Amino acid sequence: MIIVLIGYMASGKTSIGKKLAKKLNYDFIDLDDLIEEKEDLSVTEVFKTKGEVYFRRQETHYLKEVLETKNNIILSVGGGTPCYSNNMQTILEADHVTSIYLKASIPTLAEKLMRKKAKRPLIAHIETKEAMTEFIGKHLFERVQFYNQAEIKIPIDGKSKDDIVEDIVLKLF
Repeated sequence: MIIVLIGYMASGKTSIGKKLAKKLNYDFIDLDDLIEEKEDLSVTEVFKTKGEVYFRRQETHYLKEVLETKNNIILSVGGGTPCYSNNMQTILEADHVTSIYLKASIPTLAEKLMRKKAKRPLIAHIETKEAMTEFIGKHLFERVQFYNQAEIKIPIDGKSKDDIVEDIVLKLF
């Protein structure tokens, strides 16, 4: 089985994915890390030097490549991955794949992203929590229609990573 974790920036896809992989004895793959490894550039550098269209094409290519492996994998995808190139349909239609939306509220995301914004070019320029909340609200509104197609939805607000992993395991098995 392949478990694909989707959700907005800072929803915990990578950190929860690693914990879940350890608990289930699965391999963990972060799609952005895989792209960086294959392209020998950071995601930011790929965007700057080759453009978003190139990045999204590579993202779709590597997503399909991972989904075709059919091994025990936890796959964390970028926040935009389900929203482009029919990727959500690819995830939903793939054999042996379960999709999980790590669902966080806008205030939770704003709080987390204000602490991590320097590492995220898309939001690095945002100065206040109010501006961050407004940005996330607009951005999430565009993306939530894709996220909500996931087979399992796990609310994460106010929960520890261990509790979230337990919630996922209970829903899966």
